[in-house]
Amino acid sequence: MKKLISILCICSVLSLNYNCKAIQNANKSQKGTGIGVAGGALIGGLIGGNIKGALIGAAIGGAGGAIIGRQMDKQAQKIETVLPGAEVKRVGEGIQVIFDDKSGVTFAFNSADLTTASQQNLDKIAEVFLEFPDTELMLEGHTDSVGDENYNMKLSTNRANAVSKYLQSKGVAASRMSVKGYGETAPRFDNATKEGQAKNRRVEIGIAANEDMINDAKAQKN
Repeated sequence: MKKLISILCICSVLSLNYNCKAIQNANKSQKGTGIGVAGGALIGGLIGGNIKGALIGAAIGGAGGAIIGRQMDKQAQKIETVLPGAEVKRVGEGIQVIFDDKSGVTFAFNSADLTTASQQNLDKIAEVFLEFPDTELMLEGHTDSVGDENYNMKLSTNRANAVSKYLQSKGVAASRMSVKGYGETAPRFDNATKEGQAKNRRVEIGIAANEDMINDAKAQKN
């Protein structure tokens, strides 16, 4: 029995080391080819289903992935042009867009209402989404750490829903969007400062290829 437990422990350590290396390698493949379906699904599950993990998990890899990556490069450049204040990252074969208080998509303390500046910036990114219709959009809402955790979870979902509804009002199909709130569990900035709290009151957007784009990419590689 002790031998069996020892073997299982050794296998677990080896598996963990392998998976950590896979995550590190996946983060390096942000321009084009992706990492493959099996590895992507594994890493997506390990990361926990957030935007970064979901984008890595959605990668198809190979020549088809390279084709999707080039399309995403074009879309990322458009977003950077219309929203120079936002942080635009290429992740796997997709795009992650991070808004904070300086990029215009802001939320006041304890509010899920979009400011006028927020609406103006969403107007700009909505035009890009309409120009590239073969994509799916993942909207993540976040809060600062002030207040009750359960309340903040609901507030973060309401913030993501506010962005979704506004994008819908600009012609972006609801069927393209999924919404999830993370409350105060995934801060990017220091919640010990007022500035950090303001930046954490944010929504992030993940952009991935939909089934049509994936099928087109696979057809082109043949």
